[in-house]
Amino acid sequence: MSPVKSSKDETIRLFKSNFFEFFTRVHWSVPLVLFVPLVGYCLYAAAVNPKSGWETLLIGLGVGAFSWSLLEYFLHRFVFHFKPRGKRFQKFFYLIHEVHHEYPQDSFRLVMPPVESIPLAILFWFVLRVLIPDPFFYPFFAGLVLGYLSYDMTHYAVHHLPMRGKLGNFLKHHHLKHHFKNEKKGYGVSSPFWDWVFHT
Repeated sequence: MSPVKSSKDETIRLFKSNFFEFFTRVHWSVPLVLFVPLVGYCLYAAAVNPKSGWETLLIGLGVGAFSWSLLEYFLHRFVFHFKPRGKRFQKFFYLIHEVHHEYPQDSFRLVMPPVESIPLAILFWFVLRVLIPDPFFYPFFAGLVLGYLSYDMTHYAVHHLPMRGKLGNFLKHHHLKHHFKNEKKGYGVSSPFWDWVFHT
C-alpha cells in the first residue's frame, strides 16, 4: 500500500522538464471543456440518424454509462493498481496513479490529464465504431463519455467538496477508505456497484 505522504493540497514534481511537468497537472474543468462537446455531437448524430429513435437513444445512453462503470472498476483495479517488477514500469505506474495515493489531495492531479484521456477516447472510438452497430454507436459512446465525466467530477468532488446528502457522503466515505484504510478495496469511484459484485 502506498503511504500517504501529504493530506494537504500540495504536490510533488515528477519531471525536471517544465514541458513534461505541464502535462501531468490539469484543472478539474478541463475534461468538461474537452468532452461535453463530444457528448453533444454524439447526441446530435443519434438524433438525426433516421434509423434511430428515442428507444435507441435511451438504451444506448444507459448501456454506455453502465459499461463505463465496469470499465472504471477494471481500469482502477487492474491497470492503475498493477504492481510491475521492472523499474521503468514501476515509474510509469507511479506516474499514472501511485503518486495520487501519496498526495491524494493534490487538486491538479485528480482528473485524468488530456495526454491520457484523449488517446484513450480515440482508441475507444475506433474500436467501438467497429463493434457496435450504427443506430446504437453514437448514443452508446455519449453514455460512455458521460460515465467518464461523472467519474472525473466525482473523484474531484470527494477530495475537495463537502459532498452533502446521503449519496454524496457515502461516495466520499467509500473512496476515502480506499485511500486511507485499504487500497485493495473500493475501486469504484462514481459507483460502488462493482465493488459489491466482486466483494471489494
